[in-house]
Amino acid sequence: MSSPETVVASLLGNAVAAGTPLLFGTLGEIYAERSGVLNLGIEGMMAVGAVTAFGVTLATENVWVGVLAAATIGGLVALVHAFLSITLRANQVVSGLALTMFGLGLSGLLGKQYIGKPLPSSLVVKPIFIPLLRDIPILGRFLFQQDLLVYLSIALVLVLWFVLFKTRIGISVRSVGEDPATCDALGVDVYLTRYLCVLLGGALAGLAGAHLSVAFAPAWTEGMTAGRGWIVVGLTIFAMWRPRRALLGAYLFGGVEALQYTLQPLGFSPQLLGMLPYIFAVVVLLVGTRETIRKRLGAPAALGVPYARGEK
Repeated sequence: MSSPETVVASLLGNAVAAGTPLLFGTLGEIYAERSGVLNLGIEGMMAVGAVTAFGVTLATENVWVGVLAAATIGGLVALVHAFLSITLRANQVVSGLALTMFGLGLSGLLGKQYIGKPLPSSLVVKPIFIPLLRDIPILGRFLFQQDLLVYLSIALVLVLWFVLFKTRIGISVRSVGEDPATCDALGVDVYLTRYLCVLLGGALAGLAGAHLSVAFAPAWTEGMTAGRGWIVVGLTIFAMWRPRRALLGAYLFGGVEALQYTLQPLGFSPQLLGMLPYIFAVVVLLVGTRETIRKRLGAPAALGVPYARGEK
């Protein structure tokens, strides 16, 4: 029988791995929403990213080409949302929902040829065992036996937090999400800022899908995103639109997913445990959409509001 220390270390390590796709997606959504654009198409972008990473990796026999292709396709799909919601000033909720349905349908169509084809072990993004540090009790399994995409996501937390709160670029992004008309008058390109933030969000959603199909569960199955895109939207509110809080939230949700497999042998219902992240996401969305709560949490004032130069 495994020792309690081994069980805890394994649970924490699995929580980090399971939370990494959520972290990628949440970081991208934070930037999109900070600029004033609500993106509900994350689920579709993750799905397209997952099938792209898997297919390109098989075709090129290079997993990093597959990961790059996933980020690229995620950004291209996000470009459609940016054009509709920023240039054409379409309803952002409708545009995002349409892209979710489009992405899920497209990924299902493209992925039919990959069903039942596992990714060769030589192409899987494997954990990196850091010498000496990996032997630290609990912490070693938690932090120093993860794959490269996990470390990339943690590095992005620090970089994106620094950019958002410590640089002029971040000031511009946050200001555009609060008062785009004033920013425009001061010479900030509102449209370009929003386009770049939405593209970044799409690229990171593509990376989230790539981690699912070439690292976390290296195979392709239709619907493998399993609603994670919606959890990302809830996590963005939970994180109060702050990258460092997103790290905690993503790993908490990842821990709930990992907990299913730990508690199932003890008689707990895996179906009930599997419902918990989605129930929490729904509650967060219901509460977070109330105007008074949004203001208290620090939601961008212009979130979801199309901007047109010269109009108030």
